[in-house]
Parts: sequence; structure tokens; C-alpha cells
Amino acid sequence: MAELVLALDFPDRDTALAMVRPLRGRLTWVKVGLELFCTAGPDLIRQLREMGFKVFVDLKFLDIPNTVRGAVRSAVTAGADMLTLHLLGGETMARAAMAGRDEALKPGQQAPVILGVTLLTSLGEQDLVWNTTPENAEPVPDMVVRLAGLAKEWGLSGVVCSGQEAGRIREEHGPDLTLLTPGIRLADGHDDQTRVVTPAMAVAAGSDYLVVGRPITKAENPVAALERFLSEL
Repeated sequence: MAELVLALDFPDRDTALAMVRPLRGRLTWVKVGLELFCTAGPDLIRQLREMGFKVFVDLKFLDIPNTVRGAVRSAVTAGADMLTLHLLGGETMARAAMAGRDEALKPGQQAPVILGVTLLTSLGEQDLVWNTTPENAEPVPDMVVRLAGLAKEWGLSGVVCSGQEAGRIREEHGPDLTLLTPGIRLADGHDDQTRVVTPAMAVAAGSDYLVVGRPITKAENPVAALERFLSEL
């Protein structure tokens, strides 16, 4: 069954913790991204885990392999249950990330999920700087599916992809890849995401994790908003 991940896109620790306290027992996964991590750091990951949440640390690593290896090792040591890296960093970087994860594991610890970011859901074909002419332009869906295949070859747990590409990834690369889909919105609205789907559409396409942020965190009643999303799963 697909699981919902709440994106804690807040500027400080106290606001994030105030949001998740009433959601304990209703929600399993929370996401800590760049903004919050740069403010609150690894201590927040440990605190969220102590509250009973699994933590998706979404920092989208992209650097030289040795640096990414050390960053993943540190994140796993801090308690990350799921991590991301950009597939555009290449195979050597991806395999270094897996090595860093394994180095941090304690005896009996379940290995955290490492997902490759294909293309950000905020990007359309006009944003891909290497598409300099119509002749060399690779359509976004084709590129996403191709990158997902590379993630599988490189031994990653799965990929981050739009729900609009999840079905093709499942069809072409099989059931073993874990698929995480951001840009989840209910049918009545979206914001700066361009490749969005509803929860039901993402589940039908084969997504395993669905990331939702502002539609819940900015709602007048976040608990009710969360329940509405859960009901669509």
C-alpha cells in the first residue's frame, strides 16, 4: 500500500514540530528538506524519530563521489530512513552513496532507502538547458524513464518521479524499483508544480510514496486535510 509523506517545508524547528505533534498516530513519514535541515540540522532528524516518525531526508546530493559518500554516511548515522541524490551525478557517485550508507549501518539495522532524482517536478522541457534545439531535445517523460533504468542498473532502491511517468517506469523496469512521487495535489488545485497528479492517480500508476506539503501544512485544519489525502489512497 502506498504511504503518504508530509513535507515539512518550514524555516525553523519549532514550527515544524508544532505541525507534526497533532499528526502522531495518523502519519508515518515526514520529509526534511534543504531549508529546514539548514536551520535545524541532524538533531531534528533524531527528534522526529524519537516522536515515532520515519524521516525522509531530502537533500538531493550532487557532488564528487567521495563527498556524497561521506554525506550519506553522516545522514544515515543521524537517523535518516530515506535519502535522495541526483541521478545526473552519474554512476560512480551513485555507487559511492550506497557505499556510504552501508558504512553507517549498525548490526541489524534496516538499510535506508536511497532514491535517485530523475527530474524535478517543477521542470518542463523548456527548462532543460541542454535542449538547445528541437532536434536534440529529449522529451521529459523519455528522459525520466531512461534515468530510472540507470538507477536500477546502479543498485539504487528506486527513483523520485512524477506520477505522470510512474506508470511507464513500472511497465519498462518492473516492480522492484521503489517510486516516490512529489507534486501530489487534490483535484481542486496546484501551485508551482507543473507535473502533478492526484493521490488516486499516483497509486494507480504504481507509486509507493506520495509527498504532500502545502495542501496540508497551509490548510486551516491540517489534521482534516491529512485525513482527506489519506482517504484518497
